[in-house]
Amino acid sequence: MPVKIPVLDLKPEIEFLWDDLLSAIEGVLKSGHFIMGPNVNAFEAEVAAYLGVKHAIGVNSGTDALVIGLKAAGIAPGDEVITTPFTFFATAEAVSLLGATPVFVDIDPETFNIDVDLIEPAITPSTRAILPVHLYGQAASMDPIMHLAEKYQLKVIEDTAQAFGGEYRGKKLGTIGDVGCFSFFPSKNLGAFGDAGLIATNSDQIAAAARMLRVHGSKQKYFNETIGYNSRLDELQAAILRVKLPHIDQWNEGRRQAASRYHTLLSGLPGLVIPAPVPDALHVYHQYTVRIGEGRRDLVQQHLAANGISTMVYYPVALHRLPPYAGLGASCPVAEALATEVLSLPLWPQLEPTLQERVAEVLQQALFAKAETIGREGK
Repeated sequence: MPVKIPVLDLKPEIEFLWDDLLSAIEGVLKSGHFIMGPNVNAFEAEVAAYLGVKHAIGVNSGTDALVIGLKAAGIAPGDEVITTPFTFFATAEAVSLLGATPVFVDIDPETFNIDVDLIEPAITPSTRAILPVHLYGQAASMDPIMHLAEKYQLKVIEDTAQAFGGEYRGKKLGTIGDVGCFSFFPSKNLGAFGDAGLIATNSDQIAAAARMLRVHGSKQKYFNETIGYNSRLDELQAAILRVKLPHIDQWNEGRRQAASRYHTLLSGLPGLVIPAPVPDALHVYHQYTVRIGEGRRDLVQQHLAANGISTMVYYPVALHRLPPYAGLGASCPVAEALATEVLSLPLWPQLEPTLQERVAEVLQQALFAKAETIGREGK
């Protein structure tokens, strides 16, 4: 039987922190305080210090961070928000939930992020914000985005769900625009044991609005001032995240080291495109995503699975091709092409080199194998 290699293994992280995690959870249970308590307050302060921002507001998911972050920044029905079609559905969904319209522009095939050269032609009198995504832990090109935002007086909301701890020209991702939105879904670089999210901002006004919106639009309980949401970060998740936060830089470095080993093992393989580094950016490799062209991606994935190696496709369909957005008429051929090519390989901070060598070996076999052979193995 081949060695089973998951796409992500959280066990090393959990085992390393086991005693501290149990102590943190026990402390919350004994306190009897489960929603918006001292651990939430402490976590917000600790994250704000780590990111170097004035305000960090805990919410109950990365999706809510986007919805509340956009609304707190003033996005309203009828507005347009320029964003990428190559991302998780929540990025565009958050815009739509506010009655605004996502305007999709194509992506850079090297970085998988929004093509900044296409943003300005998409700006209209209804445009109110740009929503870049730091996909796979790779920074979007923020300087030109911020230049356009200043030129046209637009807000910038960063989707940093996959890039906690990443940097662009020495600044933490999620702190460059008006709002940074983070997810602590369990598979993220900094993950909770359930859903959790965060809004980061240096704006006092946006922070005050976000804090109201997360608790039904109230500053004082039962004295609601606007229509809001039930999006409170709970104490258990905050306590768990507080245990993990001091280790995030070490874990991100472990991801970079694993990515570097993949670079060495996979460079030069015909039919394979490995991730390209972005100058002046600190990648945190939430995913190590390669490209496999000529319509062979799915067959290669089947071959890897037949040999015990799990992979993931992020994402198999560009958002503008999904039913909710197909009527917008967006043209994003690069995103559509990459949706047929991308494949994310196993990656976590403690990934052993011998497992990576096995992944590279089987991947090389798949790339050199005849398509019909791979197809039989996948049946």
